[in-house]
Amino acid sequence: METRHRIVVGDARELSDLDDDSVELVVTSPPYPMIEMWDELFAELAPGAGEALDDGDGRRAYELMHEALDAVWAEVERVLVEGGIACVNVGDATRTVDGSFRVYQNHARVIDAFESLGFEPLPDVLWRKPANSAAKFMGSGMVPPNAYVTLEHEYVLVFRNGSKSRSFEPGADRRYEAAYFWEERNQWFSDVWKEVRGEHQALAGEELRDRSAAYPFEIPYRLVNMYSAYGDTVLDPFWGTGTTTLAAMIAGRNSVGVEIEPEFVRAFEERVAEAPAISERVAADRLAAHREFVERERADGGSLGYEATHYDVPVRTKQERNIRLRVVEDVEPTDEGYRATHRPFEDA
Repeated sequence: METRHRIVVGDARELSDLDDDSVELVVTSPPYPMIEMWDELFAELAPGAGEALDDGDGRRAYELMHEALDAVWAEVERVLVEGGIACVNVGDATRTVDGSFRVYQNHARVIDAFESLGFEPLPDVLWRKPANSAAKFMGSGMVPPNAYVTLEHEYVLVFRNGSKSRSFEPGADRRYEAAYFWEERNQWFSDVWKEVRGEHQALAGEELRDRSAAYPFEIPYRLVNMYSAYGDTVLDPFWGTGTTTLAAMIAGRNSVGVEIEPEFVRAFEERVAEAPAISERVAADRLAAHREFVERERADGGSLGYEATHYDVPVRTKQERNIRLRVVEDVEPTDEGYRATHRPFEDA
């Protein structure tokens, strides 16, 4: 199997390189309005936002920043197939502007934007990010009433493009081979992810580190497996350090990434070289975790009524029988990005 991974340097508000209905899944994490590290970027993308902050008008700055994101969401609606899924990782912001401290609810504003475009909101996920500090409040210390809770979570918002789910041909191999294990489903489709931690991304140079806010690989990897099948195309309009492309490649999907900063694209060359080794480790870990689940079930007297077709393990449901994990065998650069070849993961 072969997958293609395009990387476009440009502004995601105009996805002119992408045709209508050309991607099946969107997984992205945009810059968060009213987070100070993104002020300079939003000052460029959202005329008037910088001046609003200077004037102490936080509400206007917040809205102008989101209007810049709205243009991207409109393009997402155009290129995403009917029934396709969009997953947006976003966090709220707390900030003091003109002496007033408040929370800016980015997740609520993004939901409004997607609903206005005709998307159907689906149940979302809270990704809990434990803070490094032992302090769990902000504000007046140990006496009421002027302390504030610390935000330790982000949202993975999930939307369907239109009212109907995608359809597949009966018995589609690319769908059933991309199934997940029963216990993975129970973990991945929980509405709170506590075990996923933020991670420091290895980037070339301090300046790039300062300008990145990459989410951990596990988040896009789960989402790609949850909401797409082998051969689908995954779009990330805020590509950043390329974590979504790496996840899509390792999961056996095609991808398109759009990034306004060319330095990130050059830095990705080091990450993509590790894809074969990472994919072997991810596949081996998934199968090993399933074997541990099987042992626990047997110890508890549980029953797993089916045998997997491609692996010497039992599975809980009929839909899991044809699971076939894939690994990256080789990655080659192309004029547009990368081409990856894949082979089925063999049971050791």
